[in-house]
Amino acid sequence: MSDLDIDRLGRRAEAMLDELAAISEEPDRLTRRYLTPEHKRAAHLVAQWMAEAGMATQEDAVATVRGHYPMAGEAPGANAVPRLLIGSHIDTVINAGKYDGMLGVVCGILAVEHFRDAGRRFPFAIDVLAFGDEEGVRFPTVLSSSAAVAGAYEPRWLEGQDRDGVTLGQALADYGLDPAAIPTAAMSRDEALAYVEIHIEQGPVLEHQEAPLGVVTSIAGQFRTRVTVSGMAGHAGTVPMPLRQDALLAASEMMLMAESIAKAHPEAAMVATVGQIGVKPGAINVIPDRVEFVLDLRAASDAPRHAALESFTARAEALAAARGCAVAFETYHDCPTAACAPWLQDGLAASMESLGLAAPRLVSGAGHDGQAMARLTDFAMMFVRCKGGISHNPLEFATVADMGAAVAALIRFIEGFAPSRPKT
Repeated sequence: MSDLDIDRLGRRAEAMLDELAAISEEPDRLTRRYLTPEHKRAAHLVAQWMAEAGMATQEDAVATVRGHYPMAGEAPGANAVPRLLIGSHIDTVINAGKYDGMLGVVCGILAVEHFRDAGRRFPFAIDVLAFGDEEGVRFPTVLSSSAAVAGAYEPRWLEGQDRDGVTLGQALADYGLDPAAIPTAAMSRDEALAYVEIHIEQGPVLEHQEAPLGVVTSIAGQFRTRVTVSGMAGHAGTVPMPLRQDALLAASEMMLMAESIAKAHPEAAMVATVGQIGVKPGAINVIPDRVEFVLDLRAASDAPRHAALESFTARAEALAAARGCAVAFETYHDCPTAACAPWLQDGLAASMESLGLAAPRLVSGAGHDGQAMARLTDFAMMFVRCKGGISHNPLEFATVADMGAAVAALIRFIEGFAPSRPKT
């Protein structure tokens, strides 16, 4: 058994998550989008916690909060210090739960705090990262904060607009940042020894197996494709049904078709979702002439995912033509399947087993910052059991005991981390 106070660690995590969850754009539910005033308040709170845990803090050019716990013998201001990266995100979906993303940041801070209290340092530094744009809710970007750290930021993202017409570049400037400085956020491969993230599972596997924690083997690949269907507006009472060019009906058939494509590929764990749709002109008595929706398509391997998108676009064009409509596609996010490094998986498993816990391995169907960080260094993820597998929902829940076990396992992982091992 562990000599760590798992209950105390879990209760500390719960209290910090409650404090973060109180920072919201809306009074009665948790919504915190990237680069909003609420995001800035949350970032400042996280930076305060990092400093209290013994870390030097800074905010990079894309608003990622970075806490740095120096390595043994590290000179002040030293450059290119080898470091273990631990992180997750502090932005949320609309009407969110309080664990998604934030738990990983809090666990990293509590682990560093443990070593600060014990007076321990390692032959590597520890950086805790609190990313701001993982969910991609405000702008048509996904994982842009972690992509900047990985040196893979795409300048075209700066032109993307939110629903109010504010570009990402303008939002960064309004936040107090300089978009021209984004390249300075990138780390070198010599600096980044590995990236590790703790996250609620967002699925039911661990609960079904009665396991508090699990080791992620890979993250499913993902497309986000904006689909625009154009028809002809007309009077709802005077245009006969056979003569209509109804963009909404055409779009509805496309969404059902996307569902059928995903259901046809259970071997790839494929899923298709439409969670955002806009209809114009949006009047009760007018036939819709323009519909925009975003297709979120994911699979456990990339070949069937690409084939599915090709099938969707071809069949959507046929459906549009049959109704006298046109359709256009813009795939603005294509994140390949990302495999977790076996040596890091083994390290996480050993840390769980040292606490007397099982270490089941499972695939992540949800996207995570590790997919972007994989461009920089090896990465791995630890999943934490969540009630009913519910996430992106106020009912999202993880127990104090499970969160405490996650912090304890992270502490054990750091103690056993061997940065000299070759990267895969």
